[in-house]
Amino acid sequence: MNALKTMLLATTMFVTSLRGLAQEKGSLSGVIGDDKGKAIQSASITLLRAKDSSRVRTVVSDKTGHFQMENIGMGNYLVLVSSVGHVPAYSLPFEISAAHSDVHLPDFALSTEFRDLKEVAVVGKKSFIEQKADRMVINVDASPSNAGSTALDILEKTPGVTLDKDDNISLKGKQGVTVMIDNKPTYMSSAQLASYLKGLPASTLDQIEVMTNPSAKYDAAGNSGIINIKTKKNKTKGFNGGLSLTHTQGVYPKPSGSINLNYRNVQANYFLNAGAAQWEGYQELDITRKYLDAAPARTVNSIFIQKTLIHFRNPAMNLKFGMDYYLTNKTTLGFVVSGFHNEEKNKSSSDILLMDPHNKVDSMVASPSRIHTTWKNASVNLNFRHQFDSAGRELTADADYVRYAAGSDQHFDNITTYNNGTHQQTTLTGNLPSVIHIYSFKTDYTRPIDKTLKLDAGLKTSYVNTDNIAGYFNVINGQPEVDTGKTNHFLYRENINAAYLSMTKKVEKWSLQLGLRYENTNYSGHQLGNGSATGKDSSFSRSYGSLFPTAYISFQASEKHQFSLNYGRRIDRPAYQDLNPFLFFLDQYTYQAGNPYLQPQLTHNIELAHTYNSFLTTTLNYSDTRNFFTETFQQDGRATIEQRGNIGHRQNAGVAISAQLHPANWWTSILYSNLNYSKFTGILYGEELNVSAANLLLNMNNQFTFKDGWGAEISGWYRSKGVEGQMKLDPMGAASAAVSKRLLQDKASLKLSIRDIFYTQPTQGSISFQQTEVSFRNLKDTRQVSVSFSYRFGTPLKGAPERRNNGAGDEQSRVKVGSGN
Repeated sequence: MNALKTMLLATTMFVTSLRGLAQEKGSLSGVIGDDKGKAIQSASITLLRAKDSSRVRTVVSDKTGHFQMENIGMGNYLVLVSSVGHVPAYSLPFEISAAHSDVHLPDFALSTEFRDLKEVAVVGKKSFIEQKADRMVINVDASPSNAGSTALDILEKTPGVTLDKDDNISLKGKQGVTVMIDNKPTYMSSAQLASYLKGLPASTLDQIEVMTNPSAKYDAAGNSGIINIKTKKNKTKGFNGGLSLTHTQGVYPKPSGSINLNYRNVQANYFLNAGAAQWEGYQELDITRKYLDAAPARTVNSIFIQKTLIHFRNPAMNLKFGMDYYLTNKTTLGFVVSGFHNEEKNKSSSDILLMDPHNKVDSMVASPSRIHTTWKNASVNLNFRHQFDSAGRELTADADYVRYAAGSDQHFDNITTYNNGTHQQTTLTGNLPSVIHIYSFKTDYTRPIDKTLKLDAGLKTSYVNTDNIAGYFNVINGQPEVDTGKTNHFLYRENINAAYLSMTKKVEKWSLQLGLRYENTNYSGHQLGNGSATGKDSSFSRSYGSLFPTAYISFQASEKHQFSLNYGRRIDRPAYQDLNPFLFFLDQYTYQAGNPYLQPQLTHNIELAHTYNSFLTTTLNYSDTRNFFTETFQQDGRATIEQRGNIGHRQNAGVAISAQLHPANWWTSILYSNLNYSKFTGILYGEELNVSAANLLLNMNNQFTFKDGWGAEISGWYRSKGVEGQMKLDPMGAASAAVSKRLLQDKASLKLSIRDIFYTQPTQGSISFQQTEVSFRNLKDTRQVSVSFSYRFGTPLKGAPERRNNGAGDEQSRVKVGSGN
């Protein structure tokens, strides 16, 4: 704690000293819109000297229409604003002086320019992928095939992102990704997160940001980086919004819809997003296990063959409401209330054959089961933002409270038929409630010193409290009796305190960013006794501190060649449910277990990139992870236990190439490839682990723009065979296509899409552990046809201030919502 106190004191002194720095030059800001009140992106704003109209400098507006100029010398000026398809406009002359150093111009409303052009159409369209210095941005609406899909579908075809058989997310071949929603970690397990993203319609999403090596401003969690999913928020003045309705048909129907509403006036901005989906599907899982004699013989002594059919319904609803109140033109207060309600009603039937080495059946097991799981989430965010000046000096603060409540009612029957004709039936029921409370506070301060130097600092603290109960009952003669060997109660507490400093410096063709983050972690777990001989009361606790440096260097060698090098140290803490020692039964022969002794893993990441002519990017990356944890498998008689475990050391190296091509003015092609090599070494359950393999990921997206509002897309991805810990995975991929049409004067659109056209997405692989060899095949309802209709509406309001993104917090990522179906 002394190290943390020292850093907090240094940060406070640093921020206080910055406030005393005087501003030597002036700044200019403003907002560009059209005559309908809509913001204009990429408008040219040229600063002219009033005395002779000579040009001083030119900048462009961002996607909210906002622009800024800094470090302007004292004097008299005027501004010229121009944009394609609009009449240019001039401002009135103004003065920048010591008394008026920060000038904010009245909002511009450019008139539409009408010209008699024959067969010429100018259509503004976002690129599906934008490659920025520190992140890759996916613009969801730019892809027609996204119609009717879910957030999980969008992630699956994002370049560099892969999903395994259980929908665990990897980035450039590495697991341990921190997934955030609107800059907030999700606090979900991989299974829960997969279920939530399945219920989140793509129509509610704006962008997906992929950061392989985040700066010190972000939490150090996530060894392979951060994926930030940004939901829509309308920035147009007045009352406006959008409606989207979709019907998706696979083997089962999957309807969904969403609505976005926004009202903005001079004093405040109100927004509401809501979505609902009824996801119905199936899963077919085939497993073959061969049980071996002990070494050195390792001959097959029995065979297990299982075929499981699962039918599930997953109704989901999500809601977000918020307000920003403008105290002054520089100070904003806001709040956001959000939540989701997900259910999964799961019915399955398993047919199991137990055979001798000669394939003679010893017994047959029929195992029907019912699992009804509910996840409820509610969160409140209070935020504050103050801009000291238009040069970029600002202070933000966020306070968050998040509550997750989950409950799972389970019923398992096992009917065993022996080869002598006798039967045996057992029934097990389970009730597994779980509650997680999360409290967090963070504040960030940004201070540009001059046009080449910027400093950032921040503090954060979070507290997590979880309460998990597993109640299992054996039903005997129709009466439930507590199974003390499985019933359990687990409490977990965690507190993380953090502080960071970051500096960005630009010198001619060079750009440098250095950052240092300190995180102090304190946690404790308490497993209460359950009445059995082995389930005694026990507890554990730990406290530790870590430094996480980051460094970014970029060099603009010429107009066509840019180089960058970055380094970062990251940490992955176990998900809260993975520390829970409960057993979660899938059937009599397969169950999952938590691991209270799971330790965090630490990773060093380094990446070198080259960009040619702004269209071709080549990246080399290497990472070294110690105390690496992943899904592990162990044998308990004829049962298989899935459990997260620390397996030792992982090394990962890869090369990625991405290109954006324009074969014709109506055709844009985005190509991505990533060749990745992973090596795992360590000791697992007393056995030496030493496996390695290469993996190739290919991603293609072709977009076509035609006349009269027509558009189309052909896309696809392929992943070669690879390894993840003990598991070997076979190749897989998917192809998709879509067609779209703009309607009602471009206020509406109709889209038709088909995904996994050739049904090439089933997951297959093998696992070898202890005295068991396993092969599996997992089929899902992935071939789907969707029809989607979206409509934008609204009435513009002139004179309202343009809202910039607030500084909402970074806190939500380790809660485990869903079964991963």
